[in-house]
Amino acid sequence: MKSLLTVLAALLLSACASPVLRGTGDLGIVIERATGSVAVVDSSAKSILGRVEGLGDLSHASAVYSRDGRYAYVFGRDGGLTKVDILERRIAKRIIQAGNSIGGAVSQDGRLVAAQNYQPGGVKVFDAETLELLADIPAAFEAGNGVRQFSKVVGLADVPGNKFAYALFDAGEIWIADLSQPREPKVTKFRNIGNQPYDGLVTPNGRHYIAGLFGEDGLALVDLWKPEQGAKKILANYGKGTEKLPVFKMPHLRGWAVAGGRAYLPAIGKHEVLVVDTTTWQEVGRIPVKGQPVFVMARPDGRQVWVNFAFPDYGQVQVIDTLEQKVVQTLAPGKAVLHMEFTPRGEHVWISARDDNRVVVYDTASFARLAELPVQNPSGIFFTSRAARIGF
Repeated sequence: MKSLLTVLAALLLSACASPVLRGTGDLGIVIERATGSVAVVDSSAKSILGRVEGLGDLSHASAVYSRDGRYAYVFGRDGGLTKVDILERRIAKRIIQAGNSIGGAVSQDGRLVAAQNYQPGGVKVFDAETLELLADIPAAFEAGNGVRQFSKVVGLADVPGNKFAYALFDAGEIWIADLSQPREPKVTKFRNIGNQPYDGLVTPNGRHYIAGLFGEDGLALVDLWKPEQGAKKILANYGKGTEKLPVFKMPHLRGWAVAGGRAYLPAIGKHEVLVVDTTTWQEVGRIPVKGQPVFVMARPDGRQVWVNFAFPDYGQVQVIDTLEQKVVQTLAPGKAVLHMEFTPRGEHVWISARDDNRVVVYDTASFARLAELPVQNPSGIFFTSRAARIGF
């Protein structure tokens, strides 16, 4: 009997010492840009679970997720690529892979992580498990004077077929890199697509890659199902006849909005959101907003589009009703709103207010403020639901 009791006691103690098992579907991270750390958050409980430090310069940082949602790959301004275990809340692996990096993507099959780099200009591709370098694709191009130069890479996104699409800011080109054989990448180049592509996105079905143009009005589009047709210009001259305002912050396309067969895009240097028919890619409307849009993001069901703004209007957020095609709500989450992220089914939205050191959670139906979380200089908010989405 004593032996049996001893065994049972040992089993009980072992069970008590075991870690709590849980999934990752309602987890995420918030970038703490000033401290080189990330806060690991629970979107169901609207709480902070802990912090992971030592991620370097996160003054401009973004993150993508492993296929199972356990690991966040964080890309920092210092060229660091950090693999964070969000369940154990620790750094699993960290490397310095460039001099200046602003983002990345995970391949369709989850085996590859690609980083887009300003310095040196190009894309590097790593094994998602070990972060071993598998491919280095310099963004080299011939300048007008015949000198070979390297371009900043922007708008990197995963596309079907274990390919990555991205734009070359300095060259005015879009490249599609096929990494089916990771150590032997095949690159297709689309030249003369427009002046200074500054960001890029992929439509939710993975068919179209679109690069926004900073140096001229319009966007460049590549049909990935029919790449032989080349790149074409859409929304050319959307600012014709009007004066463009000074641009205080570059808009972002990655969190773009598609709802009901329409795309909602920020108009550079204007207080407008452009509405585009995704069948014809023609402009079908414009919605006046309070300031210069930075992020224009659709709630997952497409009924609402949320917009935040550049200075001096960056303390407010506006909500567009996509049925009424107009702004129906204006909110003031705090000073310097930098990012928004919807919970997977869209019932809540999390908004970072950098200068107030907080993240604010709103109910998207009632617009009630549900919670405030203390976060040091928060910027990007990234939930694990991104792991299952093309282009995120």
